[in-house]
Amino acid sequence: MIGAEAVSERLRRVGLRICEQIESGVFPRIEMPARTVSNIIYDPEVGIVRLGDRRITRSAKNVRQAKVFAQMLWVAAFAKNELVDKGRSCSLRDLFYHSFNDPAIKFKEQDESDRIVVELETILKLPRERFNILPEEKSSIFGDLTIEYTTPKSHAGRRVNLTSDPDGKNIGLSIATAKFIETSAEMVIAVEKGAIFRRFVEEGVYKRLKAILIDTGGQAPRFTRILIRRLHEELGLPVYILTDADPWGMHIARVIVSGSAQAAHIPELATPDAVWIGIWASDIKKYRLPSLPLTQVDKHRLETLMRDPRYSTGIWRRELEVFKKIKVKAELEAFSKYGLTAIIDKYLIKKIRQVEKGLF
Repeated sequence: MIGAEAVSERLRRVGLRICEQIESGVFPRIEMPARTVSNIIYDPEVGIVRLGDRRITRSAKNVRQAKVFAQMLWVAAFAKNELVDKGRSCSLRDLFYHSFNDPAIKFKEQDESDRIVVELETILKLPRERFNILPEEKSSIFGDLTIEYTTPKSHAGRRVNLTSDPDGKNIGLSIATAKFIETSAEMVIAVEKGAIFRRFVEEGVYKRLKAILIDTGGQAPRFTRILIRRLHEELGLPVYILTDADPWGMHIARVIVSGSAQAAHIPELATPDAVWIGIWASDIKKYRLPSLPLTQVDKHRLETLMRDPRYSTGIWRRELEVFKKIKVKAELEAFSKYGLTAIIDKYLIKKIRQVEKGLF
């Protein structure tokens, strides 16, 4: 994992290139991959969404781009000097308001500063979380994993085991960037819903399956996706994803696996080897789960996914076709029809064993 010093150096190089251009007597410019819809592609060979080869240029020579160019450099300098180098962090909202200190830089709307941050991510090939500009997102983790904090400075070097809080530890900058010290875990189970996450903790799933449990809180926040990938790559843990049986749940799983169009410039947010184990559309009938009709919004989402190349093959296409046929959906809680622990005893353990045996 890239550390603060390396991030600071990348930011420094951005400024250095600008200075070199000015000293050579040319208008400074920055080139970056285009984030247009036509340049966002799904690469089936690596299983992720990424940017294509088209590139764009921001130049101080262009009058219409001059202010945006200056704002980008201001954000880069602020990230390096005030955040990364000082071990501080700020929210996207903080950044917007901080620009009010300089009338020449001041953003009119937060959407403007948010777009600049995304462009800086594209230039650096790093998510904003790496240069300590943080979104307001919530997700939790629980399991036998001892970590050592690297940030903030007040906690650097401290160790904690992630079973210490029965409600789970909030996944933020400090946990996402912590060192992994020791674990007995043999897998990661990412769950869409907090209530099911809580049930897994109460029923000791983390012990029974030697699992690190993650509550994605719906669509997994970026810190959570970074952490999932780290757990897989650095500890070699397989990742299993559990969601509601509806088009939205499918997409929650797919974003963890292959990334999103909005973050196509950041491959470290995807874990291509992660496995969506359900609930599948075909499980609704198989397990006789209580179900609800798909709404018009659900059907529209279903049609959108049908056109998405990420869902063109394998289990993804198969389950979309089942949804289209049965026109119903089911929640994870539907297993409570058979008892509060049924989702564990009748479903989760069985599905994981099937994956381990290569049965699907």
